[in-house]
Amino acid sequence: MRQLLLEVFGWLGYLERPEVLLQLVLVVGLMLGTRLARRRRLIPGWPSLAYAPLGLSALGVVTLALAAFGQPYGLCRQLGIIWLGWYGLHLLHPLLLRWLPEERVHQLESRLLRPGFLLVSALALIKEVDSVNDLAVTRLGDVFGVSISTGELFKAVVVIYLVLVGCGPPAAALAWLVQRAVGLSDGSRKAMELMLRYAVVGIGLVAVAVQLGLNTTALIAVAGGLSVGLGFGIKEVFSNFVSGIWLLFEGSVRPGEVLMLDGDPCEVRHLGLRATLLWRDRDNAELLIPNQTFFTEAATSYTASDRMRRSQVSVGAAYHHEPAEVIALLEATAQQVPRVLANPAPKALLLSYGDSAINYALRFWIANPMDNVGICSEVNQAIWHAFKAHNIEIPFPQQVEYSMVWPPEQHKPNTEHR
Repeated sequence: MRQLLLEVFGWLGYLERPEVLLQLVLVVGLMLGTRLARRRRLIPGWPSLAYAPLGLSALGVVTLALAAFGQPYGLCRQLGIIWLGWYGLHLLHPLLLRWLPEERVHQLESRLLRPGFLLVSALALIKEVDSVNDLAVTRLGDVFGVSISTGELFKAVVVIYLVLVGCGPPAAALAWLVQRAVGLSDGSRKAMELMLRYAVVGIGLVAVAVQLGLNTTALIAVAGGLSVGLGFGIKEVFSNFVSGIWLLFEGSVRPGEVLMLDGDPCEVRHLGLRATLLWRDRDNAELLIPNQTFFTEAATSYTASDRMRRSQVSVGAAYHHEPAEVIALLEATAQQVPRVLANPAPKALLLSYGDSAINYALRFWIANPMDNVGICSEVNQAIWHAFKAHNIEIPFPQQVEYSMVWPPEQHKPNTEHR
């Protein structure tokens, strides 16, 4: 490690040279100027991506000027190529959207294309100030009695990252093929996909450890340390991990399922290693619920077999209206609401006799539980207009106030209306 630090500090001597500082100042100034011009829209009517070619053109002119005056220009050229490549990634984005969904394009860019480009750019810049081969054989230290160099560590990190990032699509494809061949459910397919990813990651980590030269005794020591950690520090994480695998195989909590949480319908978006991601429609909130919660607390599902749900609204009508007419009007009104299912048919019921009104309930079925609140609002508005059109009164509690004499024994009840 000391030798590597000496190599890095040696780069500072290169950066202190006046001609190098001049190139850095020119390139950084052009980049910041281009960014500022794009943000403030200094050229009206120009799209955002049109400012980068302008900055690159200015950098090309600067590079030619340095070459014409006999000044070093290698760093300007190298940074210009990197800038041009980064601009090319932006141009590649709309092309990728033609073939892949937006979410996949974002994952591909953020996890593979941009990190890979930055890594190649860093190696190119290091090559300008030092020898990459000499840096690769720099000894960092000993791990479990095995000497580790910079090149070996770099290769190990790259392989581990590629395994973590690249194991998803092959695992998903293999799980899909098994589902087609055997007839697994979607929950079992997702569980198999997750298990395949874990298996590939585990095999990749062991392969990297063997490539570095770690012996089996060292690996057993690491596994023992992890087991102690599971027993003390991360047992909750391990419990949530096992719960997530079990939920996937069982199929009780699947992506797309609608669960009731604190009285609100929430849709399962993703079942992760530690927690399940739920989406609540009323405030567009995403909730992270630990996986083991579904084993310790009861949960109501509205999509275990299908997404149909029975909903209900309550309303009161005055006593002088015929209950049969009110029930028929409620059922006919519900059938006129577009998002209320015609089959099963809506059903109105007389629930009870209240102090001021007869209480009715209108029960109906909807296709999506996440739309329950909005559909109930539509049904209530339809009932209001139907009652108004048929002169059906919705009463409310009323009280009559009158004065009393003192002492109470001399008070006579009001009987004039009799």
